[in-house]
Amino acid sequence: MPSDSSTDPRATAGLVAGRVLDAPPTLGTGRLVCIDGPAGSGKTTLAAEIADLAPHAQVVHCDELLEGWRGLPGLAGSLERLLAPLAVGEVGRWRRWDWVADGWAEWHAVAPGGLLVLEGVGCWSPTVAHRVGVLVWVEAASDLRLERGLARDGEHMRPQWEQWRTDEEQLFARLRTREHADLVVTTG
Repeated sequence: MPSDSSTDPRATAGLVAGRVLDAPPTLGTGRLVCIDGPAGSGKTTLAAEIADLAPHAQVVHCDELLEGWRGLPGLAGSLERLLAPLAVGEVGRWRRWDWVADGWAEWHAVAPGGLLVLEGVGCWSPTVAHRVGVLVWVEAASDLRLERGLARDGEHMRPQWEQWRTDEEQLFARLRTREHADLVVTTG
């Protein structure tokens, strides 16, 4: 498993984009990158850099597909429902979770073809592995990740963050996500 300790997200994004775009399609006529790893590690930053470099790339932030703080177990099914139509050249759809209203909101369409970047905790699983061109694992020190999360969400969200960290650790241990990664990136 290649490793990249680079702190330059642009260089890492170029490496990932080049690798997936040079490879055969894995999602119908399109390609799929999954950027997984623990919350607060820098996945969103890397996804934005890849989308900036790759023409017609679409990014789906998987935290928008979770049914709240305890929605991680249902994510793989939501992703397969998004990806299955794309794999046969049809439009994929996903519904956004409104974290403020605590309920499902509007639907979004994803066009087939091109590059789809899924980013977020649990975006890779054995269920979708056969559709993934490149799996990137992004990690950072635990205290830094918690600091980043609380800076974004507020100290009052610490109990949710602590439970989330337990949930994601259990998921990653069960799926062995990091072991399946094509590239490991350490941030911080």
